[in-house]
Amino acid sequence: METRTGEAVAPARPDSLSPSRASDFMQCPLLYRFRVIDKLPEKPSAAATRGTLVHAVLERLFDAPAIERTAPRAKALVPGQWERMRTARPELADLFAAPQDAAEPDPDGTGDADRLARWLAEAESLVERWFTLEDPTRLEPAERELFVEARLPSGLRLRGIIDRVDVAPTGEVRIVDYKTGKAPRPEYAEGAIFQMTFYALVVWRLKGLVPRRLQLVYLGSGDVLTYDPVVADLERVERKVHALWEAIRQATETGDWRPRRTKLCGWCDHRAVCPEFGGTPPPYPLALGPRDAASGGESGAAPANGPEQGRMGPD
Repeated sequence: METRTGEAVAPARPDSLSPSRASDFMQCPLLYRFRVIDKLPEKPSAAATRGTLVHAVLERLFDAPAIERTAPRAKALVPGQWERMRTARPELADLFAAPQDAAEPDPDGTGDADRLARWLAEAESLVERWFTLEDPTRLEPAERELFVEARLPSGLRLRGIIDRVDVAPTGEVRIVDYKTGKAPRPEYAEGAIFQMTFYALVVWRLKGLVPRRLQLVYLGSGDVLTYDPVVADLERVERKVHALWEAIRQATETGDWRPRRTKLCGWCDHRAVCPEFGGTPPPYPLALGPRDAASGGESGAAPANGPEQGRMGPD
């Protein structure tokens, strides 16, 4: 993961897998290399930053008593959460600056303010739409923005952050993920289901229970997608995760990270160093070949003292 303060980070072999990094590799192995191994910097995007802001607001809303979890209160949280983000990452303010080659100069900065105001209004609209999809006065999440981590029996370490975990009085678990974009068409929903079953796999291996429901809340289109997994689903995604990890391991050892051109290339920050667009990747920063025994064995190997596990609610 790249740092937010701009300091250099030494390249390292991958040692775990998350849903986002698994999706990167499936989308384009070279993109995975640029993000995980080379750790090339990427500019923040307005869409991704808005998603982070909306997630923060929905998380913080549950700090209030149930009766006070209203749409006006949630919208009122937006400016304060934005200020927190901007203070932590001052470079985010550049998202709303006019391009240097803009046709019309903006000497007094009013255009910047207008762009920011529209962006904040879009975030407020997404937050408000959530209230048409779920009723927070009837929800008491067991966990919010929960980091989970577990090792599979093979030793592979999986990790991720779950937006919300609901636990029924009967003990049934629901995993909820907020999406600020639009719901995909059914034929393109596989990627979203993979992400959620990945989380379910981690919870299953961590706590020994299969989540009753996986729920994707699409604020961009006002849709809710649900999936009720069974053990066979989690075993299937576990096999897929192992196959992905084996491909990542081989690419790490050989330095052979193939680019894959897709419609998403237009949003990629790394086209200048991508062979698909005439660029040359930076020199491969890792030694080729498998790790030797003295360096600790293959990445992802289980430690001698047993499996490493994260936390998901009270035991």
